[in-house]
Amino acid sequence: MVKFNKPMPALIVLLSVIAVLNLISTRYYTRFDLTTDHRFTLTKQSKKMLDAPGSEITVTVFLNGELPAAFKRLKNATGDLLADYAAISKAKINVVFEDPLSGVALNAQDTVINQLYALGIEPTTLNIKNDNGFAQKTIFPMAMIVANGRQIPVKLLGNLDASGNYEDNINNSIQNLEYSFTAAFRKVITGDNPRIGFTEGNGELSDLQLSDAIRSLSSTYEVGRVNLDQIDKAGLDKLKLLFITKPQTEFSEAQKYKLNYFIMQGGRVVWSVDQVSADLDSLSGKSEQLAFNKKLNLDDMLFTYGARINYNLLADANCVEIPLAMGGGAQNQIQLAPWIFYPILMPATTTKLVKNIDGIRSEFVSTVDTIGVKGVRKTPILYSSQYNKVFQAPTLLALQMIANQPDPREYSNTPQVTAVLLEGNFSSLFLNRPLPQGITTPYTNVTSSKPGKLIVIGDGDVFKNQVSANDNSPFPLGFDRYTQRNYGNKALLLNIADYLSNDDNLIELRNKDIRIRLLDKEKIRAGKLKWQLINMGTPLLVLIFFGIFQHYYRKHKYAR
Repeated sequence: MVKFNKPMPALIVLLSVIAVLNLISTRYYTRFDLTTDHRFTLTKQSKKMLDAPGSEITVTVFLNGELPAAFKRLKNATGDLLADYAAISKAKINVVFEDPLSGVALNAQDTVINQLYALGIEPTTLNIKNDNGFAQKTIFPMAMIVANGRQIPVKLLGNLDASGNYEDNINNSIQNLEYSFTAAFRKVITGDNPRIGFTEGNGELSDLQLSDAIRSLSSTYEVGRVNLDQIDKAGLDKLKLLFITKPQTEFSEAQKYKLNYFIMQGGRVVWSVDQVSADLDSLSGKSEQLAFNKKLNLDDMLFTYGARINYNLLADANCVEIPLAMGGGAQNQIQLAPWIFYPILMPATTTKLVKNIDGIRSEFVSTVDTIGVKGVRKTPILYSSQYNKVFQAPTLLALQMIANQPDPREYSNTPQVTAVLLEGNFSSLFLNRPLPQGITTPYTNVTSSKPGKLIVIGDGDVFKNQVSANDNSPFPLGFDRYTQRNYGNKALLLNIADYLSNDDNLIELRNKDIRIRLLDKEKIRAGKLKWQLINMGTPLLVLIFFGIFQHYYRKHKYAR
């Protein structure tokens, strides 16, 4: 029998420990997120969704091949997120990265692009710099999730603005990746597809004016127009959320009865209403315009639920610029000037519904008050700035008001509430009232609603996109074609839809803030030569120093 008196060498111990750790890591997955913004930590909503058992899921990411640095960052972030999903999910998740145009002949690429577009996979064209200048490349910043016989496309680049500057939107896209994938996974696993309707029939915004709002929501929800005169009880029961956007004509009692029934059943409604009739186009060529009160017959309804849109107009020094013709004759020029009746509304920073979104572009806004209704919680979500003034309607408007700079003493005021969120059990407007004309049988006899949510906004234009005067094409929601600036209107729309239609609090995922530490391009350009000299010269100086040191060291050592 051989005995080993000597201790085991340290190398063998180290190799044994590494082998044991590797064996454990193959069976158990963990991750240590030391980043300040917790970018590599999934939210509890995502973990809850992935914890449910289900069938095999395949995720095909079409972002692959030769890509600019910004899109490589987006691709890597997508891969990291899906790796976390696959490690946590009880269902098997297969992730595939591919370039759908790789190896496809040039004359056949249009066919492939059209086939993918029919499935909801939209292409993006980039200008890539090479040795010969610039070359165009078509990429697909999209993914497709397939499970249970259903397939859901997912946009990876969700914030491309009208200017097409994609690099500035990569960070926002990375921030929204978890929401985009979690919402899509939930939809493909459960088959839940909430229906959202935009009312029509009372002079609301047109399909063209709501084009981008409907398109943006259609990737996650079933979206369409709803005529309150034609829809019946069964149709209302299928809806989850209704948007009432800038109605112009009075609501009948039968229409209000249907809305009240929808709310009593727990339906959610967004009231985006102009209480005062005012239009900038009507001011063109006129010296003055009278802004007067509208008669929409909604005051009693909103009052019963806990809110009131006032008959006034809010003027704010923090406002949008509009184009005006300056000068006269041949010297006539179009210049931008601030218009105080187009305030930039500020989101409430303490409310998760509107957290982390930019200012909201608005037009002719009214203030909103809350009413002391029992069982209803009221939360202001949009404010004016502190430099505002309220004009009671009716009031005269004129473009000449632009020339008058706001007096700081007159415009120093407390911020005004312009939108509120109402949550709770709402009392029925038709309690102890006869059925209105046009309703033959009662829809319900309840006196109080199921737990519901309503949003009341004192502006009918917050969800309206601008339209090109050249080809009548819609601009993205929140994009101002005159100032070339993006506002937070689309983010507000998406947040509202998520908060009101989903009971899983997926809105938390939109509030995730990931900070990308990018290099300052201006500093790089200014100090380019300096850093080139440092990077090239420092190694040479170090080498020369050690050469001189070695020479004198050897001379000193062997001179004895």
